[in-house]
Amino acid sequence: MKATRARYTLEFKLEAVRLVKAGQSMAATAKILGIAEQTLHNWIRADRDGRLAGAGSKPVSPEQMEIARLRAELARVKMERDILGKATAYFAKERG
Repeated sequence: MKATRARYTLEFKLEAVRLVKAGQSMAATAKILGIAEQTLHNWIRADRDGRLAGAGSKPVSPEQMEIARLRAELARVKMERDILGKATAYFAKERG
């Protein structure tokens, strides 16, 4: 039984690349979007070289794009919260 290869639209790929360029880690972005980190790396390289293209056979709705964006934002906010919690604990220990 042969596995079918996932194909993504250009819009989906561009959004994934944009998230990484905006500061989201490649590993976190790949996990959030449900793709392999190497795939995302290849898309970033293709975008940099000006040859990123979409397949068009796996359409991504605006709702799916919004969900992906919100997941990325949630992951970023959780990371910031964790950092602030650790900083608070560190400074509280230093005072006491």
